[in-house]
Amino acid sequence: MKNRFSLILPTLVFSFILGSCTTQSPTTPTAQEYFPTQENTKYIYKGLGNEYASYDVIIDYTSENKMQRRINNSGTELVEVIEVSDGKVTRLYEQAETYYRENFLNKEATMQDVLLMDPIKIGTSWTLSDGTVKTITGVSVDVETPSGNYSAVSVENKNEYGTTVEYYAKNIGLVKQVYTANDYEISSSLSEVLENTPLLQTVRFYYPNIHNSTLEVYDKEISFQTNDSTKDILESIYKENITKQGGAVFTANTKINKYYLNDEDIVCLDLNNAFLTEMNAGAEYEAMILQSIVNTFGSYYQQNKVLLTIDNGLYSSGHFEFVEDEYLTVNLDSSQTSEK
Repeated sequence: MKNRFSLILPTLVFSFILGSCTTQSPTTPTAQEYFPTQENTKYIYKGLGNEYASYDVIIDYTSENKMQRRINNSGTELVEVIEVSDGKVTRLYEQAETYYRENFLNKEATMQDVLLMDPIKIGTSWTLSDGTVKTITGVSVDVETPSGNYSAVSVENKNEYGTTVEYYAKNIGLVKQVYTANDYEISSSLSEVLENTPLLQTVRFYYPNIHNSTLEVYDKEISFQTNDSTKDILESIYKENITKQGGAVFTANTKINKYYLNDEDIVCLDLNNAFLTEMNAGAEYEAMILQSIVNTFGSYYQQNKVLLTIDNGLYSSGHFEFVEDEYLTVNLDSSQTSEK
């Protein structure tokens, strides 16, 4: 079992948000000024007091007034959706153990936890959904961090576990967080800001070996920029014949229409009809192609079930006919590392 801080710390400490183009007087700062959007930028925090207090933050997706952040503290990866609206910054959604990349910006809100709100002055207070009260306790607090010194807004909240103080610097975001309970203290401080830094993920692709009826395995490091389409990038890579023994999986005109994890933890993958019309494979080879697809896209989500459809309809190739809601399962047997 993971240390409970691997799950609760991210919900307490990671707070950046997109700003807007509204011009404000320099004497009247707003909450959104303390939550800037920095696409393709990684924020690295140095922790003390707990192995999960060190972490990094990167933005997966943005829209006009929302942002999806990915938080990695070496114990888990958590994603959350933040919105700035009506003078406040609110966490709308969060999901732990999310090692895949999917756009949740339009996901139905599961919470309304305000991180910061106007007016930015001492005494401004609000209550979270769990009853925790957050209060602005300072507006020009001197804070020292490994990345530099800042003048910050301090926000304090107390709950049954302890007291947390968060420090936000204008145009930077969260620069420090200190959690105290009983006789111990855990802190996370901004250590480094790396611009022009994408998210890197290693994705395992499977290809049918046309010579010995096995599946070739190829690990490829993929660079994801903010707002890149995961499905489009995986589709493009899968059109490449990148192994010596493995055959092609996606044909030139194959398109991924949709690719997501449903509420029943089944990976849903919808391809266009070109996948079928351009395949030109016998039953055995088609079966290997299908298993390669299921292994690749199921494993990316760390799930065992994949529902494969064609243009939102049932898969029907002449060799294979799937019925409604019939899914395929990941099978990693008879797989071997490829020669590239």
